[in-house]
Amino acid sequence: MSDPLEVLLQFAFLGVLYLFLLWVARSALRDLGRPAADQYAPADPANAARPYSGRLVVERGAGLASGAEYGVGPGLGIGRAGANDICIEDSFASSRHARLYDREGVVYIEDMNSTNGTYVNGRRLGAQQPLKPSDRIRIGDTEFRFEQ
Repeated sequence: MSDPLEVLLQFAFLGVLYLFLLWVARSALRDLGRPAADQYAPADPANAARPYSGRLVVERGAGLASGAEYGVGPGLGIGRAGANDICIEDSFASSRHARLYDREGVVYIEDMNSTNGTYVNGRRLGAQQPLKPSDRIRIGDTEFRFEQ
């Protein structure tokens, strides 16, 4: 006969293994439910020609030059995947992490259900919110400054 402690440890190991598999499946399903990459592209080429209502300046980040600027037009996607407008090499960033968009001259930021969250001025972003000049945006170890 097996020792009862040995049987208990075997069941505990199986339980932890199943929890891990459920976590992996949940993460995969969450990534599959995200919007398509073409959502970030301007629907109308005329919108691409209009002046930007703001810009992101890189403060620090892996794979990005410090001081680099990105104009916020109709939409600006940030994440690890190549389909984003700003691709960051940060292990704490999701493939589609956040997006910025212009609505009637006001730039908003929205977290795209990322795993580690998006931070504006040190506070975790809950819902979409408008940006003000000099707001600091942090995604993992990458930091941006919003300018208008």
